[in-house]
Amino acid sequence: MRIRNWLAVLAAVAATLVVPPLLTSGAGAETTGPMRGLRILVPNAPGGGYDVTARTAAKAMDEVELTRNVEVFNLPGAGGTVGLGRTVAEAGNQRLVMSMGLGVVGSVFTNKAPSSLAETTPIAKLTEEPDIVVVGKDSPYRTLADLVTAWKANPGAVTVGGGSNPGGPDHLAPMLMAKAIGLEPKRVSYIPYDGGGELLASVLGGKIHFGVSGISEYVDQIKAGELRVLAVTSANRVKDIDAPTLTEAGVPVNFTNWRGIVAPPGLSDVERQRLVELFQKLHDSPQWQEAVRRNGWTDAFSPGEKFGEFLAAESKRVADVLKELGLA
Repeated sequence: MRIRNWLAVLAAVAATLVVPPLLTSGAGAETTGPMRGLRILVPNAPGGGYDVTARTAAKAMDEVELTRNVEVFNLPGAGGTVGLGRTVAEAGNQRLVMSMGLGVVGSVFTNKAPSSLAETTPIAKLTEEPDIVVVGKDSPYRTLADLVTAWKANPGAVTVGGGSNPGGPDHLAPMLMAKAIGLEPKRVSYIPYDGGGELLASVLGGKIHFGVSGISEYVDQIKAGELRVLAVTSANRVKDIDAPTLTEAGVPVNFTNWRGIVAPPGLSDVERQRLVELFQKLHDSPQWQEAVRRNGWTDAFSPGEKFGEFLAAESKRVADVLKELGLA
């Protein structure tokens, strides 16, 4: 009898070793503690707005111990739609998110991308940010009026660069400016760069006459006096930027960029909610709030379904604007 009892005990122990506990098995079961293995895809080159946003978020999440060792990687191409295609192809991957914004919305139309943002899982809208009209310190354009005079005199000879492909915010802003001063947008000589880093080199090197980009990408160069801001595209002036709004300078345009986070399709409700909660906690952290202030961003947090509704509305708005400008 005693032998049979010992055999029963051994069989029970063996069963627990062979069959792993269901509550702790699998990646999807991790529900507490810092998230491990999170990767943030940046769909343009280093130095751009999506890149700055992603790396700022990753640093803050690690500091607050919401995550462990977030990996940020760049996959540039076609105005962000190469990265969008990769995100859509990663269906069911709860460890991948993509930093994106208005530029990707426009590029979907202008590049006739095979993937759409409607296929992704909306996680959160994070920030809004005005663009700036900027020139190098040695530029002959001291004011926006100087630039407008030269631009109207010879539209094709005055080149403007932006850190986004046609349809993106850095492209839409100068097109709206051109229309406001009586120039046909099709006559504008626009040179796209894959991110703010490449654009910066061309502005500083005098390869283009002026650039349009987000403030946060060039804060250091502005403070150092390497760049001169001629105007900001928002309705109100921006603190610590010594420049008028476009409207104040005689160009009646108000324009604001935004950035957010999407994930691949095919996530379960639990997986989607965990990512939404992760970015909610990031938003609420003092580290992120300080980063928003430091970068001159406007807090525009909108999670989950609300962000999904905003994305759908933005897609329609951008399509309408591109058609109106004769660019789509």
